[in-house]
Order: sequence, then C-alpha cells, then structure tokens
Amino acid sequence: MTNLFDIKGKVALITGSTHGLGMAMAKGLGQAGATIVVNGNSSQEKIDNAVAELKSEGINAVGYKFNVTEEQEVKAAVAKIESEVGPIDILINNAGIIKRIPLLDMEVSDFREVVDIDLVSPFIVSKHVAKGMIERRQGKIINICSMMSELGRSTVSAYAAAKGGLKMLTKNMATEWAKYNVQINGIGPGYFATEQTKPIRVDGHPFNDFIISRTPAAKWGDPSDLAGAAIFLSSKASDFVNGHILYVDGGILATIGKPSNEE
Repeated sequence: MTNLFDIKGKVALITGSTHGLGMAMAKGLGQAGATIVVNGNSSQEKIDNAVAELKSEGINAVGYKFNVTEEQEVKAAVAKIESEVGPIDILINNAGIIKRIPLLDMEVSDFREVVDIDLVSPFIVSKHVAKGMIERRQGKIINICSMMSELGRSTVSAYAAAKGGLKMLTKNMATEWAKYNVQINGIGPGYFATEQTKPIRVDGHPFNDFIISRTPAAKWGDPSDLAGAAIFLSSKASDFVNGHILYVDGGILATIGKPSNEE
C-alpha cells in the first residue's frame, strides 16, 4: 500500500511557494521525497530563503523566479526547469491574491488583477507543463481552489469569481487531458493558521470567534493538514481521481446550520 503514495524522486513545481500554504505543501511533498521547485515573483531573496528553509529540513529544493501571469516567462521557465532539474511530474497552481473591496468600490483594474493571477495564471502554467506530461503519458496537476469556489462572501467578489472559475477550469482540464493519463484535481483549503492570519487568531477577535464557531472541527487548520491531501493527489493513489475538488476545511462546507460544537 505504501507504494500507492510514493512520490520519491518526483519533481514538483509549486507556484507561489515562498511562504504560507504553498510552503506548507512544499514541505509535505519534500518530506515525502519529492524534489521541490519553489516559485515566486516578488524577489529572488524570498525564493532563496524558502529554498534554504527547505534544505535545512533535508529536502531537495531549487528555486525559480518568474511571473505566472506572463506566458513567455512561464514557457521559458518550464523549459529551463525541465532541462536543469528534470521533467515536471507534479504541478501545484498555488499562486494567488485576494483584494477585500466591496463590489461598488472595486476598480475594474483590481478585479482584473485578481482574476489574472488566480484564474488565468493556472491556465497558462498548466498549458505549458501539461504538454510534457501528455507526451510522457503521466502527470499530476493540482489547482488550489477555495471555499469561495462554492460560496460567496462580502468584499471578495473578484476572488470568488476567480476561484469558482478555477473549479470549472479544473474539471475541463480533466475532461481534455484525462485520456493522456494526466490527473487534474483541486484542493479547497478552509481557514488555516498561517503568519498572515496570526494577528486575528486571538481569543475575543470577532473573526477568530466566527471561524471557531462555524467550523465543526472547532479550530483553525494547521498548514501541515494540507500535506496529506497534496500527497494523495500527487501519487498513484489518485490515478483514477480526476476533476475532483478536495475540500480541506474542517467541515465548514458540510453544514448550513450551527455546527455540532455549538450544541
């Protein structure tokens, strides 16, 4: 059975993986034996620091700086990675942004930027990585969706539109590429305890209380909780799973009423 989940020696490109959930998945796959290709675009220093952090834990890691929204940069980077590191076996489209702005106040430019990064970039990167996977007749693509792939929330219209679109893009990628033994699925994270959420994860903060009360598991997710889902969708264990979105959310999407911890 352990062979089903074996990803030793696989090359995994994770976009937007210098911190947060991208880094958490990089650590999970790296600890399972994959070679991690870190990607970011804000600075080479952040990429170098992320690679150093992974290497300090005994993970084989390299870093490449490129803008996932620029097709020519992506095309060149994919070719370089496959030449210098090896064929990309696993792609995780994790890069994304959110802008919390009410619809009536949001500029068109802000809406387009969110959609460009959160929806168009997974199309661009997948398009160029999938070509090699299709030729080799094997590969795993994981799109990082969201609970907003299913639900709306005040002030996140562009993000919800993009993540809802990413869910359907995932299904359509599977529709077109499954016949080449390429599996394309998504992970929809719930609310996780990251550095970004640290300031609000304190007792008495309204949003902290809201998350704990609305989550049947009655807690924030630990970033390491994503590792199992990522390994499953990266391994042979998911060879007949395609076009599926796996929600790792502590049960939030399972209930419309008060969760069991509020009884």
